[in-house]
Amino acid sequence: MNYLEAIVLAIIEGLTEFLPVSSTGHMIIASSFFGIASDDFTKLFTIVIQLGTIFSVIILYFKRFFQSIDFYKKLFVAFLPAAVLGLLLSDLIDSLLENPITVAISLIIGGILLIKVDDWFGDGEETEISYMTALKIGFFQCLAMIPGTSRSGATIVGGMTQKLNRTVAAEFSFFLAIPTMLGATLKKSFDYYQEGFTLNQEQINLLIIGNIVGFLVAMIAIKSFIGYLSKHGFRVFGYYRILAGAAILLIHYFVMPLIIV
Repeated sequence: MNYLEAIVLAIIEGLTEFLPVSSTGHMIIASSFFGIASDDFTKLFTIVIQLGTIFSVIILYFKRFFQSIDFYKKLFVAFLPAAVLGLLLSDLIDSLLENPITVAISLIIGGILLIKVDDWFGDGEETEISYMTALKIGFFQCLAMIPGTSRSGATIVGGMTQKLNRTVAAEFSFFLAIPTMLGATLKKSFDYYQEGFTLNQEQINLLIIGNIVGFLVAMIAIKSFIGYLSKHGFRVFGYYRILAGAAILLIHYFVMPLIIV
């Protein structure tokens, strides 16, 4: 991975992490395009730069983090399903992270659902999140273990199924991203450490740059997304996902064979 590739991947992470379009899916496609998708450092990089986007949530919602202990208990309850399944299905998840076809199909299916989700659930009136609602959102988050699904999309829709206001559901999704992505980063880093994987100075520099770029871009993306979502809903993201998924399939089955020949 060179510096340009690192910056491009970090921009993609910052733009897509909190949008319902799948940051992981987009980074798999981008890294596959660069020819570095199967590289061990690339896999570590795409996880670790999530720390920058986590920090953007902390900065934007700094005052909201000084809430009651009850708030943190609900986050923990919502975090548990993904934590348990993530440990159990770690190898399967890693195997899916190199498959653009899985991403394409997930994008299309998710896109169809997003086009319909506003009609199905609308903008709910609930603004308080119960422990049961938090747990159900946590199970929805598990869907994002399939590349291309979108963690933010799954959790926001999960909140909407419980009649939560779209903005409330989106903000809880942002908060839930912190323990989820932090846990994923620590686990992946520990796995690489156990395997004897060490970072050289250039790789450390790439991680620093990736986190800074991801942080700055995510700050802009979160502010823009909340404003758009509250007024317009998910439909445009659904159409985007379908077009992106179709483009990936078209390139994979029709364009790439011609290039290879």
